[in-house]
Amino acid sequence: LVGPESAGSLPGPCCYGRGGERATVTDADCLLGYLPVTGFAGGRMTLDVEAARRAVEADVAAPLDLDIIDAAWGIERIVNSNMANATRRVLASSGADPRALALIAYGGNGPVHAWAIARELGMERVLVPKAAPAFSALGLLVADYKLDLIHSHVSPVAVVDPDHLTSLLNELREAAAKELDPVGLPDESVVIDLFVQMSYAGQNFDMSVPAPSSGVITAENLLDVTARFHDTHEAERGFAFRNQSPTVRGVRLVARGLTPKPPTLAALGTITDGQDAYTGTRPVYFGDGFVDADIFNGRVLGAGAWIEGPALIEEDFTVVVVPPGASVSLGADGSYDMSLGRRAGRQST
Repeated sequence: LVGPESAGSLPGPCCYGRGGERATVTDADCLLGYLPVTGFAGGRMTLDVEAARRAVEADVAAPLDLDIIDAAWGIERIVNSNMANATRRVLASSGADPRALALIAYGGNGPVHAWAIARELGMERVLVPKAAPAFSALGLLVADYKLDLIHSHVSPVAVVDPDHLTSLLNELREAAAKELDPVGLPDESVVIDLFVQMSYAGQNFDMSVPAPSSGVITAENLLDVTARFHDTHEAERGFAFRNQSPTVRGVRLVARGLTPKPPTLAALGTITDGQDAYTGTRPVYFGDGFVDADIFNGRVLGAGAWIEGPALIEEDFTVVVVPPGASVSLGADGSYDMSLGRRAGRQST
């Protein structure tokens, strides 16, 4: 099960031993060797491998007449392909090529699947924060506050009242101050940008053109704003009608409340030689039979540690899976930097 039915892990994966009866991705992860059977979740759980095996056998292997490992690998390939396709859709909307980008993996299972998703996308680099399992929550705690307020006012720029635009910007300033007041940020930590929204007649979209930081619109600086609109339109859209008087569609305020940022989001260990964190090996399936992967205690690794795959770096609540042919180093910022090399491409079948 993937999605709402398995959210919250109650009963969750069969290998958790909480009463789950349907095969999940986590059960497949367990069977393929990615997850530690003992010491799972920071030592809080021991995984029930046999329960995972029974579930995958009943739900996938037997109905499709597959070997149980082939069935588990099929689950992996489907979920990884689904995540890769979702990434493609997002990137396509911006015209971005994944092969020129790095994949950032977080969440409990993100670091387990990141290597395979990256290879599906033709990506050669994966970044995994040590705080991956709590990355979203930590990001929320340290994220800047942001307000984006717009006040509509439609008028040809030739007849618009500059004093009225100034009044509208003042209203947005007051609204932003009221919104940010409970946060308690000092004035110097709040950055405010002001804009006039403009378009050519007949366009169904408008563009944000920077307004004077004072928030005071005059007939003179409105001419400067209009000139900047033409320049911005030409730069972003490829053309401008400089002999045409644009339409003012409103005013906009973007306020950012800057919050203090910690130097890292997770504590680093002190071991800089990866081999000193070696704890053993276990068989792991990467699509072409099981191979012995070295296991490392990620909790003790420090900045500069370097590890070559196949390897498993075990953190308290996740595992960074490093496939054969890849390597990973731990940076001072608390992120694992994985290089997949030139083997990028679709997963092996």
